[in-house]
Amino acid sequence: MLFPDARRAVEYAAGDLPVFDPSYDVAAERERARAAALEQPREDVAEVRDLDAGGVPVRLYRPVGARPGVVVHLHGGGFVLNDVEVHDASARRLANRSGLAVLSVDYRRPPEHRFPAAPDDVDAVLAWLDEHADEHGLGGPSYAHGDSAGANLALVAALRHPGRFTAVALIYPFLDPTASFESYETAADGFDPREAAWYWQQYAATDADLTDPDLAPLLSPRLGTLPPTLVVTAEHDPLRDEGEHLARLLAEAGVEVTATRYLGQVHGFWRHDAVFTSAEPLMRQVAGFLRLHEG
Repeated sequence: MLFPDARRAVEYAAGDLPVFDPSYDVAAERERARAAALEQPREDVAEVRDLDAGGVPVRLYRPVGARPGVVVHLHGGGFVLNDVEVHDASARRLANRSGLAVLSVDYRRPPEHRFPAAPDDVDAVLAWLDEHADEHGLGGPSYAHGDSAGANLALVAALRHPGRFTAVALIYPFLDPTASFESYETAADGFDPREAAWYWQQYAATDADLTDPDLAPLLSPRLGTLPPTLVVTAEHDPLRDEGEHLARLLAEAGVEVTATRYLGQVHGFWRHDAVFTSAEPLMRQVAGFLRLHEG
């Protein structure tokens, strides 16, 4: 059963033009989302600074009394939509709740830049951190965090760089281009499975990419290399089952994994604390998980 806040959100969004409609304008939607984000209230953070990290734009958030380390945040949006500005309010909250610096990555997006541009950009940021973390006060443990498509990128980064992260936090990760799990038929409230298919079509440069573990990480033979990992799913989300399948694979591979399903909630709730009552508890759960696994 959808909780009332989620039900209202689904009803409100029912008239939106779906991404798979031929008249859908990606550029216009990006601008609309940025404009809406700029109107949101934002918490103060001790330091907010835009940087160039190995050729990749990033935004650094440092809270008051920041502890050593950095959270590398990868934003969601089906790989295609959203950016650092759209996720600004959420990144501020993550920094303030966790007490850690947050580095939000403005990776390249399809359809202009298809796979593997986004994970390669994350690699470039990590290489930059290896060289410049101390001069920016970011030395210490590092963590990977992302929501939806960003959770895919956070997971891929951890798989590409075994031992690099102290912990990984994945919010309703977008993992399976085949959309073969039951939740695509039984839990797709407010997220049409045709939208998921469209995002994968934009992201993959070739059909072969759809079975590349750096795009479809459920296929990775390196899942057992992950550090402690948090996997969060929403009950009414077509991505629910693939996230929970990942958690089971990790547990069987010997990874220290924590998996949480938020009842009554839909895809996207994490970012909208003014709409969903579960958003702030989830933010605090992530913050607590990161603190629990400090290096």
